[in-house]
Amino acid sequence: MNRLAKPVFLPLIALLASALLGIAHAQQDEGADMASAIYAGGCFWCIEADFEKLDGVVEAISGYSGGTLENPSYEQVSHTETGHYEVVKVIYDPQVVSYRELTDYFFRHIDPFDAKGQFCDKGSSYLSAVFAANGEERAIAEKVKQQGEALLGKNFVTPVLDRAVFWPAEDYHQDYYKKNPRRYKFYRTSCGRDARVKRIWGKQ
Repeated sequence: MNRLAKPVFLPLIALLASALLGIAHAQQDEGADMASAIYAGGCFWCIEADFEKLDGVVEAISGYSGGTLENPSYEQVSHTETGHYEVVKVIYDPQVVSYRELTDYFFRHIDPFDAKGQFCDKGSSYLSAVFAANGEERAIAEKVKQQGEALLGKNFVTPVLDRAVFWPAEDYHQDYYKKNPRRYKFYRTSCGRDARVKRIWGKQ
């Protein structure tokens, strides 16, 4: 009986263990009083760097979301059509900064008119998006988007999507702007990110 039962129960145990590990991994970067939000704004190095300058943000984690491929790699996301966006998962203290403030800050650090990508990076993985976790976040994000459109007098192409599974990017992508400051600064400047944002938003 034991010899027959072993092949049946071991896969079930392994599956359960994998599910529990996945839940633990998803929760490990959020404390009891913290919240998280996911945004796609082109190169995740740049969005990560922008958000980590904002008061109330504990950490911004580079990763992938929006596609169906499990545990995608950078090579897969950037060179094939996986459906994933380059995103950041923002861990923040809602007592210091609100989801509305985060979303407004996000829009003011991207080009919301670019339907092909962001700045010098083009392709599906570099498209911009807000990933809303629930109806409340969606309503807030849509309101912020509408206010931005009214302010600039033009419709945004950045969509508000349902939040999907977040997959952390490889270690070498995390805090790239801190690990490789010269390369990062050269990339950001040559890509024209800040210049374009300034042209769009000015002093707004």
